[in-house]
Amino acid sequence: MDYAATLKKYINVLSHEGGSDLHFSVGAHPTIRVAGSLAPMLKEPPLTSEDTLGFLKALLTPEQEKRFASEQEVDFAFEGEEKIRFRGNAFFQRGSIAIALRLIPKIIRNLQELNLPDILTTFARKSQGFFLVVGPVGQGKTTTLAALIELINTERMEHIVTIEDPIEYVYEPKQSLIHQREVRIDTKDFPAALQSAFRQDIDVLLVGEMRGPETMAAAVTAAETGHLVFSTLHTNNAAQTIDRIIDTFPASQQDQIRLQLAASLAGIFSQRLIPRISGGLIPAYELLINNKAVANLVREKRTHEIPTVIETSSTEGMIDMNHSLAELVSRGEITVESAYQYSLNPNVLQKLL
Repeated sequence: MDYAATLKKYINVLSHEGGSDLHFSVGAHPTIRVAGSLAPMLKEPPLTSEDTLGFLKALLTPEQEKRFASEQEVDFAFEGEEKIRFRGNAFFQRGSIAIALRLIPKIIRNLQELNLPDILTTFARKSQGFFLVVGPVGQGKTTTLAALIELINTERMEHIVTIEDPIEYVYEPKQSLIHQREVRIDTKDFPAALQSAFRQDIDVLLVGEMRGPETMAAAVTAAETGHLVFSTLHTNNAAQTIDRIIDTFPASQQDQIRLQLAASLAGIFSQRLIPRISGGLIPAYELLINNKAVANLVREKRTHEIPTVIETSSTEGMIDMNHSLAELVSRGEITVESAYQYSLNPNVLQKLL
């Protein structure tokens, strides 16, 4: 089999179907994900061990192949013809190779095109602060951040540095100067790149993912010292995000990071992509804006009260997830069943429907 040519064929199928992911696994048909649901390519034969190895060699550089052989898994970016990009992960399961590819759209869509609230533009227009986009894997966090970075790139002259593993969206400098650094290619790791960033005269910093206390401490410090910092975390909501950051640190350091976070946090945006009745996916979301009340709750270890603040602060621009879900139901965008499935507090949602 010509694996490079076959890979191109499968990518064309994914693109034609409007899919988001492509999977290769021994014993299974090549499988794509469309509108959140997996769909095997039943006309294609199930893959063998030789096949997944062949696709792996078509996707990885020799250096990435060495890392995969030694670490048994690898993150990578792949760019096919017509500059179609993928974020990929190769791994072993039951002794055989499996590959997951996530499509990175060529065009960076704006907030309106993504059905996201206009208030997010206020965070892109800040001069400093720490803004997090959170949610489980595959909920569009990277795409939301790309829209915010592109807004800055379009509107004003800033020095933007991204630290990613791997690089996903590729930005073309417009008003801004943009440098994108990939872990293990352009820098040793996230902590090293963050420490170096303080000497690079940056205005805006995008950290692809918050990994460990060193990365978190450096990102918070960057926001404190006059930079606008964006990042992601795999958490469910704003309150859990703050607790996760603080709990990452040893007990002796938690009070300090709590104070820093209370002072530097701009906001936390949590999102979920929900199947749309008309087809495709649409986001539901929660937005926490750090005001005096929220900062006090963070300092005083009362983060469990943050959901109540969000619910009662809609006039300040905060958005409660249940209200977002209820609005989507009322507009006929999603089903009641989907709303309950994605709600973290169904009892409250019931009162809103």
